[in-house]
Amino acid sequence: MDEDGLRHDHTVSDEWSSPMAAAVGGIRILIGLAPPAALGAYRRHAQLAEDFPVTGDSGYDGYAFVAVDDGGGEWPRLVVTQRYAPSGAGFPPGVLYVPEQRQLFIGAGTRLIAYQARSGQWRRSWEDEAQAGFWSWRQHDDVVIMSAELGIAAWRTDGTRLWTTFAEPPWSYRVVAGQIVLDVMGTVRTFDLHRGP
Repeated sequence: MDEDGLRHDHTVSDEWSSPMAAAVGGIRILIGLAPPAALGAYRRHAQLAEDFPVTGDSGYDGYAFVAVDDGGGEWPRLVVTQRYAPSGAGFPPGVLYVPEQRQLFIGAGTRLIAYQARSGQWRRSWEDEAQAGFWSWRQHDDVVIMSAELGIAAWRTDGTRLWTTFAEPPWSYRVVAGQIVLDVMGTVRTFDLHRGP
C-alpha cells in the first residue's frame, strides 16, 4: 500500500486502517495502528505533518497514526505517523491532549513526542525517550505522568519537564494528596508530584 492508501493494484482499502476518532471539546483526534486510506491527503492538507522511522536495532515493530483537527475544518491540521518498537502486549501507543494548554503528548515504543498550538500553529515542543518502552500517559491536575518499562517521568501540562526517575518492573504508582506513592518491587517511596524524588 502506498502513502495515499492505494494498493499496488490501485484499489483503495481501509482494511485495518480506519482510524478511531475521539473528541475532546471542539477538538477531534484520529488515532490508528495502520496507515489510513487517506494518509496522503491528510499530509497534503496538514499545517504540520511529521513521519518518524523506527529507531534502534529492534527493527520495525508497530505503526501509529495521530491526527488533530482543531480548526473545525475538513482536514486535520497536525498529522504524525511513526514506526516504533517495542509494540504489542504491554506497549500500546498512547495520546494525551490538554485542551486548555493546546498541548499534545504522544508515546509509542521508546519515542515520546510533544506538540503545542498555543500560537495558533502546531509545532513540535520536544522529542524524548522512554527507557525500554512506553506504557501510558495520565494527567493529575496540572501534571502529566508518563509510565514506561524502566521509569516514570513528569511534565507540566504545558509540556515543561519536571522530573524523571528509574523504576524496575514490577512497579506501580498512585497519586494521593499531591504526593506520588511509587512502589518498586515492594519498596515504597513517597515524593511531591511537582518536585519529584
